[in-house]
Amino acid sequence: MLSELQTAQKVVGVKQSRKAIRDGAAKCVVVAKDAEARVIRPIRALCEELGVPVEEADSMAELGKAAQIDIGAAVVAVLK
Repeated sequence: MLSELQTAQKVVGVKQSRKAIRDGAAKCVVVAKDAEARVIRPIRALCEELGVPVEEADSMAELGKAAQIDIGAAVVAVLK
């Protein structure tokens, strides 16, 4: 999945991902295992509620690199 992030339409970050999930625009969500639980828990709950699949990346650094940004990322939503 991480290799797909380089070419996929996506949004990076908690706020933008939450909006994409709520709007029904997210195909799936990738969260970093080392992100703070208080940040990730609401995203996971929203995904579960709306039936959006959640995948995990090993670290925020790895997820940020896969999303082609220069910093770590806690959440990336792949758009439909």
